Amino acid sequence: MYPVKEKLNEVRQSLPQGVQLVAISKFHPEEYITAAYEEGQRIFGESHEQELSRKVQSLPGDIEWHFIGHLQTNKVKYIAPYISMIEAVDSLKLLREIEKQAAKAGRVVRVLLELHIAEEATKYGLTLDACRQLLADGEWRQMEHVQICGLMMMASNVDDEAQIAQEFQTAARFFDEVKQQYFATDDAFCERSWGMSHDYHIAVQNGSTMVRIGTTIFGPRVY
Repeated sequence: MYPVKEKLNEVRQSLPQGVQLVAISKFHPEEYITAAYEEGQRIFGESHEQELSRKVQSLPGDIEWHFIGHLQTNKVKYIAPYISMIEAVDSLKLLREIEKQAAKAGRVVRVLLELHIAEEATKYGLTLDACRQLLADGEWRQMEHVQICGLMMMASNVDDEAQIAQEFQTAARFFDEVKQQYFATDDAFCERSWGMSHDYHIAVQNGSTMVRIGTTIFGPRVY
């Protein structure tokens, strides 16, 4: 078996205090998650509803599951009863559906708004202006079953560390802007989720409070 425990502890030791680790377990077997769980890891990230629901049923109940991929509105009803955080809200339509399904489940679901900063068409997310518009319109203020806890983004998948750092800095400045304008008195709005296996060391230097690391901990994915 891949040395999950050793790799997990290496990553943990490299993170500054105050940065949360989301262990990205999608496409990895349950025994890998169990190994990380035995080392005290409690936050795991998945991006496929069916795989996630299977793992939720067979793994310990105190795991905090984060949904990290692009989420289709028709899948929200399946995860709303148990998901701890939806990290990639990229439209008002999706936010409305989360509110609706969380209300049915009698829960408040924590979410992050996903920003599209990288100049790559394959990435999802709100442009900065679209995010400004969503917040300015204010419909989210009436949502009693959704709690906006911060922002999430992915940097460009490039080798240019200066470009990656610049994109993280753009996100950090934007976080400060919307925090001041809309969430100044809301302590829950505190998360800056950026940084993955290949760039998390740059992310933590640029304001990240939550990194999403999979390959470095669990090895190559098993599809």
